[in-house]
Amino acid sequence: MYLDVIELRDFYATLPGQAVRRKVGQAIADLAAARSGERVLGFGFATPYLHRLAGDAERELAFMPAGQGVIDWPPAGPSSTALVEEDSLPLSDASVDLAILVHAIEYSPQPAELIGEMRRVLASGGRLVIVAPNRRGLWARSDISPFGHGRPYSRGQLRALFAEAGFEAEAWTTALHVPPAIMRSMPRTAGVLEKVGTTGWPAFSGVTCVVACKRTIEGARARARPVLAPALQPALQPGNGAMGRSSRQAQDPI
Repeated sequence: MYLDVIELRDFYATLPGQAVRRKVGQAIADLAAARSGERVLGFGFATPYLHRLAGDAERELAFMPAGQGVIDWPPAGPSSTALVEEDSLPLSDASVDLAILVHAIEYSPQPAELIGEMRRVLASGGRLVIVAPNRRGLWARSDISPFGHGRPYSRGQLRALFAEAGFEAEAWTTALHVPPAIMRSMPRTAGVLEKVGTTGWPAFSGVTCVVACKRTIEGARARARPVLAPALQPALQPGNGAMGRSSRQAQDPI
């Protein structure tokens, strides 16, 4: 179940939340940053990271799932946010170059469908960045941050999701290598330990970050966009209503 958007917003307004934004934001930027003219989609609660990653992107969109709720973003200028259903995004096929999922995959009730929908909206060669709580990390065992809620993932589980949807992982990195209690109570010490933990104990990081590329080889599964039926339809139509039935009865032998 998704966390409420207000809880997510309030966390990033705290000092630990600002530290998480810096550490995780740097990890994502090391994996993938938008190239000039690209279209960028953030899904879940990715707004704390979008401006840093988008750069010279042609446009930035922030989609938030219905189970979470939505807040307006960016604070100034036209809004780029939308409240959406995760298995039916209001985007045409191959319309996005870079998709970033933060606070999304661990809360999703249907992660395979979510990744399949990302494949549909990504252009050929498009990149998918996922930030997921690490199953081995302490952050997944503490509820003082959003990463302590939902389902944590191992690298093997993420690879399985990618394989099913037609993605191939290209690069991995980690972030949040100190316990969340230290991040909150001793921010200066946490900064030093974070650098040590990057090389000392990456397997026990708080989050796993990965960038995967959309494969276009034959045999990769593609998700078809659902066709939505019109909400209202005339009860009688030429050839299909009462008049149509009368005409057929006149022609059919008794």
